[in-house]
Amino acid sequence: MSAAILRRLLAHPLTASLAVDDPLTTGLRRKIILSKPFLRAIYDEWYRMLARELPPGAGQVLELGSGGGYCARFIPDLITSEVFPCSDVQIVVDAQRLPFPDRSMRAIIMTNVMHHVPNVRRFFAEATRCLCRGGKILMIEPWVTWWSRLVYRLHSELFCPEAGDWSFSSAGHLSGANVAIPWIVFHRDRGRFESEFRELSIEQIRPFLPFRYLVSGGVGMRNLMPGFAHSGWAGLERMLESQMSRLGMFAFISVRRL
Repeated sequence: MSAAILRRLLAHPLTASLAVDDPLTTGLRRKIILSKPFLRAIYDEWYRMLARELPPGAGQVLELGSGGGYCARFIPDLITSEVFPCSDVQIVVDAQRLPFPDRSMRAIIMTNVMHHVPNVRRFFAEATRCLCRGGKILMIEPWVTWWSRLVYRLHSELFCPEAGDWSFSSAGHLSGANVAIPWIVFHRDRGRFESEFRELSIEQIRPFLPFRYLVSGGVGMRNLMPGFAHSGWAGLERMLESQMSRLGMFAFISVRRL
Protein backbone atom coordinates (compact mmCIF):
# COMPACT_ATOMS: atom_id res chain seq x y z
CA MET A 1 0.00 0.00 0.00
CA SER A 2 1.42 3.40 -0.99
CA ALA A 3 1.95 6.20 1.52
CA ALA A 4 -0.59 8.38 -0.32
CA ILE A 5 -3.32 5.73 -0.04
CA LEU A 6 -2.54 5.17 3.64
CA ARG A 7 -2.75 8.91 4.32
CA ARG A 8 -6.17 9.05 2.64
CA LEU A 9 -7.45 6.11 4.69
CA LEU A 10 -6.22 7.60 7.98
CA ALA A 11 -7.08 11.25 7.22
CA HIS A 12 -9.02 12.98 9.97
CA PRO A 13 -12.67 13.30 8.88
CA LEU A 14 -12.87 16.97 9.94
CA THR A 15 -10.31 18.06 7.34
CA ALA A 16 -10.11 15.14 4.90
CA SER A 17 -12.18 16.91 2.24
CA LEU A 18 -10.55 20.33 2.69
CA ALA A 19 -7.50 21.79 0.97
CA VAL A 20 -4.52 22.43 3.24
CA ASP A 21 -4.49 26.11 2.18
CA ASP A 22 -8.12 26.61 3.16
CA PRO A 23 -8.26 28.77 6.35
CA LEU A 24 -11.05 26.52 7.57
CA THR A 25 -8.56 23.63 7.69
CA THR A 26 -6.28 25.63 9.99
CA GLY A 27 -9.16 26.57 12.27
CA LEU A 28 -10.33 22.96 12.55
CA ARG A 29 -6.85 21.74 13.46
CA ARG A 30 -7.12 23.34 16.89
CA LYS A 31 -10.30 21.34 17.43
CA ILE A 32 -8.47 18.18 16.31
CA ILE A 33 -5.58 18.75 18.73
CA LEU A 34 -7.90 19.35 21.65
CA SER A 35 -9.93 16.23 20.82
CA LYS A 36 -6.87 13.93 20.82
CA PRO A 37 -5.47 13.63 24.39
CA PHE A 38 -2.19 12.05 23.26
CA LEU A 39 -1.54 14.82 20.72
CA ARG A 40 -2.71 17.52 23.11
CA ALA A 41 -0.12 16.36 25.67
CA ILE A 42 2.58 16.92 23.04
CA TYR A 43 1.38 20.45 22.27
CA ASP A 44 1.11 21.26 25.98
CA GLU A 45 4.76 20.20 26.32
CA TRP A 46 5.78 22.35 23.34
CA TYR A 47 4.00 25.44 24.65
CA ARG A 48 5.46 25.04 28.15
CA MET A 49 8.91 24.73 26.58
CA LEU A 50 8.46 27.94 24.59
CA ALA A 51 7.05 29.81 27.60
CA ARG A 52 9.92 28.64 29.81
CA GLU A 53 12.55 29.92 27.37
CA LEU A 54 11.10 33.42 26.94
CA PRO A 55 13.63 36.14 27.81
CA PRO A 56 12.72 38.44 30.73
CA GLY A 57 12.02 42.16 30.36
CA ALA A 58 9.70 44.43 28.46
CA GLY A 59 8.57 44.01 24.88
CA GLN A 60 5.87 42.17 23.00
CA VAL A 61 5.82 38.44 22.25
CA LEU A 62 4.58 37.45 18.79
CA GLU A 63 3.50 33.99 17.72
CA LEU A 64 3.59 33.21 14.01
CA GLY A 65 1.16 30.61 12.69
CA SER A 66 -1.21 30.67 15.68
CA GLY A 67 -4.34 29.53 13.86
CA GLY A 68 -4.16 25.81 14.54
CA GLY A 69 -2.96 26.01 18.13
CA TYR A 70 -3.58 27.47 21.57
CA CYS A 71 -0.23 28.82 22.81
CA ALA A 72 -1.97 31.94 24.15
CA ARG A 73 -3.21 29.80 27.05
CA PHE A 74 0.40 29.45 28.19
CA ILE A 75 1.82 32.94 27.46
CA PRO A 76 -0.11 35.97 28.77
CA ASP A 77 -0.55 38.90 26.35
CA LEU A 78 0.73 36.84 23.43
CA ILE A 79 0.12 38.46 20.03
CA THR A 80 -1.38 35.70 17.89
CA SER A 81 -1.06 35.85 14.12
CA GLU A 82 -1.70 33.88 10.95
CA VAL A 83 -0.99 34.35 7.24
CA PHE A 84 -4.72 34.62 6.49
CA PRO A 85 -7.81 35.66 8.44
CA CYS A 86 -8.56 32.95 10.96
CA SER A 87 -10.88 32.68 13.95
CA ASP A 88 -9.42 33.58 17.36
CA VAL A 89 -6.27 35.09 15.80
CA GLN A 90 -5.57 38.76 16.42
CA ILE A 91 -3.73 39.85 13.28
CA VAL A 92 -2.80 38.70 9.77
CA VAL A 93 1.00 38.72 9.37
CA ASP A 94 3.47 37.70 6.69
CA ALA A 95 6.66 36.51 8.43
CA GLN A 96 8.68 38.11 5.63
CA ARG A 97 7.18 41.58 6.30
CA LEU A 98 6.53 42.08 10.01
CA PRO A 99 4.33 45.14 10.80
CA PHE A 100 6.11 46.08 14.03
CA PRO A 101 8.49 48.91 15.00
CA ASP A 102 12.23 48.39 15.31
CA ARG A 103 13.33 46.69 18.55
CA SER A 104 9.78 46.37 19.85
CA MET A 105 9.64 42.59 20.30
CA ARG A 106 10.89 40.53 23.23
CA ALA A 107 10.39 37.27 21.39
CA ILE A 108 9.03 35.68 18.23
CA ILE A 109 7.81 32.12 18.68
CA MET A 110 6.47 29.45 16.34
CA THR A 111 5.70 25.74 16.06
CA ASN A 112 6.02 24.05 12.65
CA VAL A 113 6.06 27.38 10.81
CA MET A 114 9.58 28.21 9.60
CA HIS A 115 9.63 25.44 7.01
CA HIS A 116 6.57 27.04 5.37
CA VAL A 117 8.20 30.48 4.95
CA PRO A 118 9.13 30.81 1.25
CA ASN A 119 12.18 33.02 1.91
CA VAL A 120 13.55 32.65 5.44
CA ARG A 121 16.30 35.22 4.79
CA ARG A 122 13.61 37.89 4.68
CA PHE A 123 12.14 36.58 7.92
CA PHE A 124 15.48 36.67 9.73
CA ALA A 125 16.15 40.18 8.45
CA GLU A 126 12.75 41.29 9.75
CA ALA A 127 13.22 39.46 13.06
CA THR A 128 16.60 41.12 13.53
CA ARG A 129 14.97 44.51 12.99
CA CYS A 130 12.02 43.90 15.31
CA LEU A 131 13.74 42.15 18.22
CA CYS A 132 15.23 44.14 21.06
CA ARG A 133 18.70 43.29 22.36
CA GLY A 134 18.49 39.96 24.15
CA GLY A 135 15.23 39.12 22.37
CA LYS A 136 14.79 35.62 21.04
CA ILE A 137 13.38 33.60 18.17
CA LEU A 138 12.06 30.38 19.70
CA MET A 139 10.79 27.59 17.52
CA ILE A 140 9.93 23.91 17.35
CA GLU A 141 10.53 22.61 13.84
CA PRO A 142 11.08 19.35 11.95
CA TRP A 143 14.69 18.16 12.09
CA VAL A 144 16.82 15.92 9.91
CA THR A 145 18.33 12.80 11.47
CA TRP A 146 18.90 9.24 10.33
CA TRP A 147 15.42 8.25 11.55
CA SER A 148 13.53 11.34 10.42
CA ARG A 149 14.91 11.00 6.88
CA LEU A 150 13.05 7.69 6.61
CA VAL A 151 9.81 9.18 7.94
CA TYR A 152 9.79 12.54 6.15
CA ARG A 153 10.42 10.91 2.78
CA LEU A 154 6.85 9.59 3.16
CA HIS A 155 5.43 12.94 4.26
CA SER A 156 2.92 14.81 2.10
CA GLU A 157 5.07 17.97 2.26
CA LEU A 158 8.28 18.37 0.27
CA PHE A 159 11.35 17.06 2.09
CA CYS A 160 14.55 18.10 0.33
CA PRO A 161 17.67 18.30 2.55
CA GLU A 162 19.74 18.57 -0.64
CA ALA A 163 18.13 21.90 -1.61
CA GLY A 164 20.77 24.43 -2.59
CA ASP A 165 18.92 27.47 -1.30
CA TRP A 166 16.89 28.48 1.76
CA SER A 167 13.86 29.43 -0.31
CA PHE A 168 11.23 27.72 -2.42
CA SER A 169 8.45 28.78 -4.77
CA SER A 170 5.01 28.54 -3.22
CA ALA A 171 1.54 28.65 -4.72
CA GLY A 172 -0.14 28.32 -1.31
CA HIS A 173 0.53 29.51 2.23
CA LEU A 174 0.70 26.02 3.75
CA SER A 175 1.04 23.67 0.78
CA GLY A 176 4.39 25.30 -0.01
CA ALA A 177 7.13 23.95 2.23
CA ASN A 178 10.47 22.23 2.57
CA VAL A 179 10.46 20.24 5.81
CA ALA A 180 14.28 20.25 5.81
CA ILE A 181 14.70 24.06 5.80
CA PRO A 182 15.35 24.46 9.57
CA TRP A 183 18.06 21.78 9.48
CA ILE A 184 19.56 23.27 6.32
CA VAL A 185 19.79 26.76 7.85
CA PHE A 186 20.89 25.89 11.39
CA HIS A 187 22.99 22.78 10.80
CA ARG A 188 24.12 22.19 7.23
CA ASP A 189 24.59 25.90 6.44
CA ARG A 190 25.20 27.14 9.98
CA GLY A 191 28.38 28.95 9.00
CA ARG A 192 26.53 30.83 6.27
CA PHE A 193 23.76 31.79 8.69
CA GLU A 194 26.26 33.10 11.24
CA SER A 195 28.06 35.07 8.53
CA GLU A 196 24.90 36.63 7.07
CA PHE A 197 23.15 37.38 10.38
CA ARG A 198 25.89 38.54 12.71
CA GLU A 199 23.37 40.12 15.08
CA LEU A 200 21.74 36.73 15.71
CA SER A 201 23.33 34.02 17.84
CA ILE A 202 22.22 30.37 17.81
CA GLU A 203 21.89 29.53 21.50
CA GLN A 204 20.41 26.06 21.47
CA ILE A 205 19.45 23.27 19.10
CA ARG A 206 17.93 20.26 20.82
CA PRO A 207 16.63 17.38 18.70
CA PHE A 208 13.84 15.42 20.38
CA LEU A 209 10.47 13.65 19.90
CA PRO A 210 11.38 10.71 17.64
CA PHE A 211 8.14 8.74 18.02
CA ARG A 212 5.32 10.47 19.90
CA TYR A 213 4.13 12.87 17.20
CA LEU A 214 4.32 10.12 14.61
CA VAL A 215 2.24 7.60 16.58
CA SER A 216 -0.27 10.30 17.58
CA GLY A 217 -1.30 10.75 13.96
CA GLY A 218 -0.54 14.46 14.17
CA VAL A 219 -3.09 17.08 13.14
CA GLY A 220 -3.96 15.48 9.81
CA MET A 221 -4.86 11.94 10.83
CA ARG A 222 -7.34 10.15 13.03
CA ASN A 223 -6.49 9.39 16.64
CA LEU A 224 -3.92 6.57 16.50
CA MET A 225 -2.98 6.30 20.17
CA PRO A 226 -5.03 6.53 23.41
CA GLY A 227 -4.19 9.35 25.80
CA PHE A 228 -3.12 7.04 28.63
CA ALA A 229 -0.27 5.71 26.44
CA HIS A 230 1.46 9.10 26.31
CA SER A 231 3.46 8.69 29.52
CA GLY A 232 4.83 5.34 28.35
CA TRP A 233 5.99 6.72 25.03
CA ALA A 234 7.47 9.77 26.78
CA GLY A 235 9.37 7.45 29.12
CA LEU A 236 10.77 5.52 26.17
CA GLU A 237 12.00 8.75 24.59
CA ARG A 238 13.66 9.81 27.84
CA MET A 239 15.53 6.50 27.87
CA LEU A 240 16.79 7.28 24.36
CA GLU A 241 17.85 10.86 25.14
CA SER A 242 21.50 10.19 24.24
CA GLN A 243 20.43 9.07 20.76
CA MET A 244 18.35 12.11 19.79
CA SER A 245 20.99 13.36 17.32
CA ARG A 246 20.19 10.19 15.33
CA LEU A 247 16.50 9.77 16.15
CA GLY A 248 14.86 13.15 16.77
CA MET A 249 12.12 14.15 14.33
CA PHE A 250 11.83 17.69 15.71
CA ALA A 251 14.17 20.21 17.30
CA PHE A 252 13.75 23.03 19.78
CA ILE A 253 15.76 25.98 18.46
CA SER A 254 16.64 29.19 20.28
CA VAL A 255 18.24 32.18 18.51
CA ARG A 256 19.14 35.34 20.44
CA ARG A 257 19.41 38.91 19.16
CA LEU A 258 22.77 40.37 20.22
